[in-house]
Amino acid sequence: MSEKLPKGVVTVAQVAEFDAVIDARAPAEFAEDRLPRAVSMPVLDDDERARVGTLYKQVSVFEAKKLGAALVSKNIARHIEQHLLDKPKSWRPLVYCWRGGQRSGAFTHILREIGWDAQRLQGGYKRWRQHVIEQLAQLPPRISFRVVSGATGSGKSRLLEAIAARGGQILHLEQLAAHKGSVLGNLPGQPQPAQKGFESMLLAAIEALDLSRPVYVEAESRKIGRLQVPDALLEAIRQAPGLRIDAALDARVEFLLRDYDYAVADPAWLLERLEHLKGLQSNEILDHWRALIAAGDFPALVAELLAKHYDPLYQRSQARNYDSFDASTRYVADRLDAAALDRLAVEILAATA
Repeated sequence: MSEKLPKGVVTVAQVAEFDAVIDARAPAEFAEDRLPRAVSMPVLDDDERARVGTLYKQVSVFEAKKLGAALVSKNIARHIEQHLLDKPKSWRPLVYCWRGGQRSGAFTHILREIGWDAQRLQGGYKRWRQHVIEQLAQLPPRISFRVVSGATGSGKSRLLEAIAARGGQILHLEQLAAHKGSVLGNLPGQPQPAQKGFESMLLAAIEALDLSRPVYVEAESRKIGRLQVPDALLEAIRQAPGLRIDAALDARVEFLLRDYDYAVADPAWLLERLEHLKGLQSNEILDHWRALIAAGDFPALVAELLAKHYDPLYQRSQARNYDSFDASTRYVADRLDAAALDRLAVEILAATA
C-alpha cells in the first residue's frame, strides 16, 4: 500500500511534471549537485547558513530559529521580487532543500499563500540522491552498448559526435566528465563536476536514451580524471560488443595536435601536466620531452608520448578489462579529419545500428 503524502508534497517520480524546479539550499550545496532543470534560490546563503548553525550549537535552538526566520523571510521576498513576479497563477513550481524540511517548507508555504500550486519534494535532495544511485545500478544492464575502442589519438570522442550527427545514439562520458580521460586530459579553464553532479548528469543522459536502439560509447577506464564511472555502467560497457579503430600513427599524431591545440599554445600548461608522469617514465625521458616542448617540436613529442606511454598502457588496459577487445570488429582509418570520421560513422552505423 503506497504511502499517503501530506498536502503540497510530491515524490521524485513527479519531478518532470512541474514548470520549474527551485533549489532552496545554499549555493555550495547547489554547486555540488542538483536536480535537472533546478535553479538556485537559496533561502540561506553559505555564510548565513553557517551563522544559524553556530547559534544552534553554541547558544540555543530558539535564538537560531529567530535569526533563521528573519534571513529566510528576507531572501524569499528578494527571490519573489527579482525572479517570480512575472509568473502567472497557473505556474507550478517544485521546491526542495536537503531533506525536504524547513527551508523548502517555508518557501513552498509562501508561494502557496500567494496562489501558486507550489509543491515540496518528499525527502528533498537526499531522496533525489538515493534515486540517482538506484537508477544508475538498474538501468545500465538494459542498454545495448556498442563500445568504440582504439589507441590514444584514434579520434574516438570525435567519432561518437559524428555518429550522433548521423542520427546514432551516444553516451558521451568524457563530455559529461569535462575531461579527455588521460593524464593530459584536463580541459584548461573547465573544472570537472563533483562526483554527485556527474552522476546526476549521467542519469539524465541515460534516461533520454531509447533503450530499444543501440547506444555507442567509448571504452573508458574506471576513472575519467578524478571522477569514477559507476560500477554497473562500467560493467555493462566492458561486456558489450566492441568496435576497434585502427588508425595510422601519423594520422593519430596529426589528430592530437589538432585536438589538443590549447596545449600546443600553452607550453607551461603542458609542462605542468608532464609532472604527472613522474614515476611512470624515467627522468631521462621526461627531460627529453621537456626539451622537445622548449624547442617547439610538438609532432615529435606526441609521437614519443604515444609510443612510450599511451600505447603500452592502452594495450594492457584494454586486454585486461574489455571482454570484446580481441573479438572487436576493426575499422582501418588512414585519416582522422572531420570528413574521414563522418565516413567512418556512416560505415559503423550501416553495420551495427
